Amino acid sequence: MPARPDWPPTRVLTWLYCAPAQRGPVAALFGIEREIAHSLRPGLDHQIAHVRLGWWQEEFQRCAHGHPSHPLTRELAAAFPGRPAAPLAGLAGLVDTAVWDLSAATFENQQELGAYCERWSSALIEPLVNLTLPGSTSDTCRALGSSLKELELLNALAHDARAGRLRLPLEALAQAGVAPDVLAQPPWPAQLVQLLRARHRQLRVALAAGVGALARPEQAALRALMVWVALVARGSQRAARALPAALNSRDHQAPLDGYRAWRAARRADAGRFRVPVDSRRVP
Repeated sequence: MPARPDWPPTRVLTWLYCAPAQRGPVAALFGIEREIAHSLRPGLDHQIAHVRLGWWQEEFQRCAHGHPSHPLTRELAAAFPGRPAAPLAGLAGLVDTAVWDLSAATFENQQELGAYCERWSSALIEPLVNLTLPGSTSDTCRALGSSLKELELLNALAHDARAGRLRLPLEALAQAGVAPDVLAQPPWPAQLVQLLRARHRQLRVALAAGVGALARPEQAALRALMVWVALVARGSQRAARALPAALNSRDHQAPLDGYRAWRAARRADAGRFRVPVDSRRVP
């Protein structure tokens, strides 16, 4: 792993709280996510982006058949000797979601948004869980990861909207009487604020339910994932409290997030981690 990985801060802290034996595969998993995300970087020719994504699609097929060629997929597959096809079958979801974002496609309804988040969860969360809890129930993992991803999207709502990616369903916006182009222009109107506050809380409740379904030993085994959940949930609280303004991504949260990650890890080790649900005052 490079000295300063080119990952979002949540991924870095998640990696730090992995068990030592899991850090190599998790670094490979996050590295793959980042490689695919590079296909969406501003200024990259769309044809080149599609070629890159097509190559990764083929690479995931090779990986599923036990013949990966990229160093990252080789390292990840090596963590599942004799059974890479099952825990890594969803990796192609990273390409599916990237193609969706590259085309700036919109979600017509909550079902489409949910399917997008589930594809991401199958690609990222299920392998992460199966590294420590082989054979875990895929539906439980996918639901937890889906809520986690949708909260990540909400936390970056304005930023993504300015890039042409709308992270709320058109149906929900129409019901609230909000035009899609408003998402890129905070401060937001009262109708959108009400919609966002409700959705933030619904997703934190869903995360809390997913975490609550874990036994104490499972929480301890999934300590790194609990750290990830804690950081995204805290970001959701801050985003809800910032309304009608958008969450400021440069609000110097790094030292506090380091403390939050440490605290979440300690609670997970003891089987006592809980997701913060209410939007009380947070630092």
